[in-house]
Amino acid sequence: MKRKTAIVTGASAGMGLETAIGLAKEGLHVIMLCRNEARGQQALEKVRAASGSDALELALCDLGSLASIRSFAAEFVARNEPLDVLVNNAGVVSIKRELTSDGFESMMGVNHLGHFLLTLLLLEPLKRAEQGRIVVVASGAYKIGRIHFHDPHLSKGFNAAKGYPQSKLANILFTRALAKRLKGTSVTVNSLHPGAVSTSIGVSRDTGFGQSFHKLLKPFFLTVEEGSQTAIYLSVSPEVKGTTGEYFYKKRVQKLSARAADDESAERLWTWSLKETELDED
Repeated sequence: MKRKTAIVTGASAGMGLETAIGLAKEGLHVIMLCRNEARGQQALEKVRAASGSDALELALCDLGSLASIRSFAAEFVARNEPLDVLVNNAGVVSIKRELTSDGFESMMGVNHLGHFLLTLLLLEPLKRAEQGRIVVVASGAYKIGRIHFHDPHLSKGFNAAKGYPQSKLANILFTRALAKRLKGTSVTVNSLHPGAVSTSIGVSRDTGFGQSFHKLLKPFFLTVEEGSQTAIYLSVSPEVKGTTGEYFYKKRVQKLSARAADDESAERLWTWSLKETELDED
């Protein structure tokens, strides 16, 4: 029997790395989507050592570049293989306003728009699977978020406390809008809050800014292994085979806030996202 295939974005560290290990242990062929080749190769060796699996593959893709996403997606689609699981895990927190190569505010660009484009470009392989699963790693921070439709890239009055929750709310609205469009197919899509997990997100690789904050709070955080459990559960558990459009925490469906449950906002975000990523509705 052919192994199932999973793609995990942001698989070089933290939650993505642990999710890749977990899925490899479950017997899946795991494609680790990483931005940096050297860090990706190191991560692949960690996954191999931790899981004992050789069914691993490193693929390079920058979620902050629409061209890079299109290139990877085209290569994968050309394989004519089913994709059983897509875990949209990669995420950034920017303390100061930064732009992607396409001019998007980085958190909205990577956390939402990059995954929006990647997911839609991989829908055909997902539909080819016996039961394709899309797993979106959101965050409980969505509860304080709002979509700033008048200025989604926060060109005025930027701060991380606006940008990150906005991008996580966008993850959940996208999940719900996509689930509606996938009704009647074999593909499900669900989002999740991993819990307060201590990872390197928000720590500058260049300056180390944010490290002392993480050390201070680490005793109160979940480990990345604990935080990855719901993503792994949504990827493989038979218990959620027919579940779609939901938001999970600790492997249980959670009630959404009014903003996240708003269909009008979900549709408005969908239309805007299509325009930003230069996709049409088909």
